[in-house]
Amino acid sequence: MMKKMAKKISMIGLVLSVSWLGIVVGENLTHQVFAISAHAAQGAPSAKSLTVGNANPAMSQQQRYENLELFQKILHFVEANYVDPVQNKELVYGAIKGMLETLDPHSNFLTAEIFKDMKIDTSGKFGGLGIEIGMRDNILTVISPIEDTPAWKAGLRPNDRIVKINTESTKGMNLVEAVSKMRGKKGTEVVLSVYRQGWEQIRDISIVRDTIKIQSVKNEEIEPKFGYIRLTSFNESAAADMRKAIATLESKEKLRGLVLDLRYNPGGLLDQAVEVTSLFVDEGPVVSTIGRNKDQKEVKYAMKGMARKDFPVAVLVNSSSASAAEIVAGALQDHHRAIIMGQPTFGKGSVQTVVDLGNDIGLKLTIARYYTPSGRSIQEKGVQPDIVLEDFDPKLLAEARRKQDYFRERDLKGHMVNTDPEESASPKPEFKKEDLDAMANGTAKKAADGSDKSKEKDDDLTPTKLNPKEDFQVREAVNYLKSYDIFKKLAVSGGAEAGR
Repeated sequence: MMKKMAKKISMIGLVLSVSWLGIVVGENLTHQVFAISAHAAQGAPSAKSLTVGNANPAMSQQQRYENLELFQKILHFVEANYVDPVQNKELVYGAIKGMLETLDPHSNFLTAEIFKDMKIDTSGKFGGLGIEIGMRDNILTVISPIEDTPAWKAGLRPNDRIVKINTESTKGMNLVEAVSKMRGKKGTEVVLSVYRQGWEQIRDISIVRDTIKIQSVKNEEIEPKFGYIRLTSFNESAAADMRKAIATLESKEKLRGLVLDLRYNPGGLLDQAVEVTSLFVDEGPVVSTIGRNKDQKEVKYAMKGMARKDFPVAVLVNSSSASAAEIVAGALQDHHRAIIMGQPTFGKGSVQTVVDLGNDIGLKLTIARYYTPSGRSIQEKGVQPDIVLEDFDPKLLAEARRKQDYFRERDLKGHMVNTDPEESASPKPEFKKEDLDAMANGTAKKAADGSDKSKEKDDDLTPTKLNPKEDFQVREAVNYLKSYDIFKKLAVSGGAEAGR
């Protein structure tokens, strides 16, 4: 029974970050539920895990009583004199909510409805929109829509600002409240009023809720011997699916390099972050957590016997890579096992615990910070990439990369043919009929009205599916992986020359 409960508790991080539409980006380190009761006896958490009592020695009991007396006076005055009748429960809940909002964005009061939803064990399936959200400049903001989900199909993009949910303003609304309003039964509709930079006005976007099954791992061969794996979340099968993906990529030949894409990954389960890291690192710390008591440090170590060290790895990250994704990126960077490329990550370096307060209500509280193997805290700063890469729109990049067809030796009539099969040049591509027609007309696909049809209309709400072979950052990562063997040869060659 205890083992089953522990497993369910360990899933809470995933339920928060994915099942809750990502209310707290990458809530991967929320992995314990404590119960507080008036009779703290059997089964109570240890002092190491949870402190109940006067946790602030600097405050005297007299000061504490004075503060509580002030609260009681205000509560009584509001109940007796506010213009409309108010419920004591609503006032107390509002006070608790306000108290926690003074701490940090990840500490929240969980009402009965929200707490019940949070504890649902979805085993990788959940109902909702398929979106991670957060607060930026006190505005509800899309961190990332999950590919192939209702939010993604509706055309939501990172950094979209959600100003209303079903006509209700999100100003002053916290993340927990926003998520509870966006959740609902499968097949029902929710209308989000969204503002995007560049739009002249706010748009209403209707999204139909659905049960979502996330495919956390996708793989593809970019070039012979160079593989690509995209990890979208750290669910309970992430590491196992990663192993299968590597095996699939190596079904024909061994890899010379691997691109691990953690962009738009909001996090997930801590144990999966450790296991994924262990696929490339077989010893040493992966992550450590330190709470208020600096002497109490918990360290997670890499698992031995799993690591692949026979090919270089490039990890892609961006501002939507959070928590568990940051743990993996930071660990691989500190262990010098991978080159980190892209943009700085989200910067969530805190640990939350969930407390069952009884009566079906709960508390989610930040209790620690986590650190990379070298002791770095990525809180607010994020993981800084070794190589910073800009993110370009593939369509615009393709337009800019139009290559001129240069005249070479192989274009000469009667040129000598290279007989080496490995070194022979590939056949020159022939013109396509549509290209000839366009050149013959003299205008690149111009319509009768004179408008240029060669430029496709950019529909702001058209979802864009990632094609790694056309993605600028993926291509750059592959180029760096290719250079790995080249520079090794240069180093060996240079050393040999120096020894002569």
